[in-house]
Amino acid sequence: MRVFLGITGASGAPYARRLLHALTAAGCEVGVTASGAAIEVLATELYGDALLSRDEVLARLIEGTEGAVTLYEQNDWRSPYASGSARVDAYVVCPCSMGTLGAIASGASQNLVHRAASVALKESRRLVLCPRETPLSLIHLENLLTVKRAGATVLFLAPGFYHGAATIGDLVDFVVARILDQLGIDNALVARWGEQIRTVTEPAA
Repeated sequence: MRVFLGITGASGAPYARRLLHALTAAGCEVGVTASGAAIEVLATELYGDALLSRDEVLARLIEGTEGAVTLYEQNDWRSPYASGSARVDAYVVCPCSMGTLGAIASGASQNLVHRAASVALKESRRLVLCPRETPLSLIHLENLLTVKRAGATVLFLAPGFYHGAATIGDLVDFVVARILDQLGIDNALVARWGEQIRTVTEPAA
């Protein structure tokens, strides 16, 4: 399966990293583009140093993916993901900033992430957008409605708690599992509703 992963400047770097590694573990060929703002967020949230260079951040991000990932610059218009003639199975933007959402909703293509999303919509291919923003303005809501009407799946980076999460990693896995589900990729990152063992503590008499 060939997947495009765009990473933009919203908070949520742990989701992007976990998703990337889950995709490669599932045997996917993944093309990755990170915006300039995404590099700073990745560096801050994953590595605790906002001053890390782009090359260092990306090298750390794809470590352990064993050659399944190809990196593309944000203005690489020769990338296969910039054209509908390329065979691509799915596109994900995770996290998706509100600026990126606005560009996609308006049809603007200022970088490869925008263009890849536009290609997905025009070719009626799977596109999953993963925003992480709160609260939402009316502009945000209208843009979300626009991309949904155009055929995108909007999957907020908002974990549930019913699966008994004990760590931040469990919460990240909850959302990544939902993304993989939308892509049609089997996974067992978290127990599904009705399958997990539930322990109920009765209140003291």
